[in-house]
Amino acid sequence: MRRVLLAVLVVLLAASSASAERLVSQLSTDLIEITSSYTGQRLTFFGSIEPDAGAEQRFVEGPFHVVIVVTGPAQARVARQKTNVFGIWINTDQVVFEGFPGYFQVLSSGRLLDITSPTTLAIENILPEAQPTLQDEAGWWKSSVFGRELVRLMTQKGFFGLNESGVQFLSNSTYAARLTLPSDAPPGSYLASTYVFKNGEIVARRAEGFAVRKTGFERFLAVSASQQPFVYGIACVALALFTGWLGGVIFKR
Repeated sequence: MRRVLLAVLVVLLAASSASAERLVSQLSTDLIEITSSYTGQRLTFFGSIEPDAGAEQRFVEGPFHVVIVVTGPAQARVARQKTNVFGIWINTDQVVFEGFPGYFQVLSSGRLLDITSPTTLAIENILPEAQPTLQDEAGWWKSSVFGRELVRLMTQKGFFGLNESGVQFLSNSTYAARLTLPSDAPPGSYLASTYVFKNGEIVARRAEGFAVRKTGFERFLAVSASQQPFVYGIACVALALFTGWLGGVIFKR
């Protein structure tokens, strides 16, 4: 009996290794520099699905689907509720979401629910509405309501999005995708996670990082404002006074 079970196990392992795939992918750039003339940056994702190292087959067999998730730097985000009190709109309640992504875009080669199950999407944290985490102090219901509104606001600003036709297959195993990073995208470290699906299951995945950072005078201002706020404030006041005086002298003439 043990020999039979061992033989079955060997056959299953051989079958799984024979159909294993691996993903070879690349980004068009790993560094985006923000300057005074920066108006956004277009990123290109491309790659191919190949047999895994040591696999017996020479070609992979599809059909495949590809989902790319681009996540920006984590931040602490506050979702506030405004209430009309005697004709005045004031903040009456709020929930703070720690570790909330400042940017989240999903590109896929088809409708997500046609690619895989909702359970897999939830486990892999692929959907934009799954990004707000449960806050113990706020409770499940309050976190869900405020989190949904926060995702809606981030989507309106263009920081969150879902493009179910954003990945195009150039062949049965080669794909490409493009994403335009907005000019006001938060600086920091980004992660592009690529998932390859076959028959609703993930058969390969790969994660690649890139950075968005300010350079030149813009970086000097950002660093000064965060590390030396007092000196930065004095400099701003002095510059404003000098600009006002200079404008008065010019227009007086």
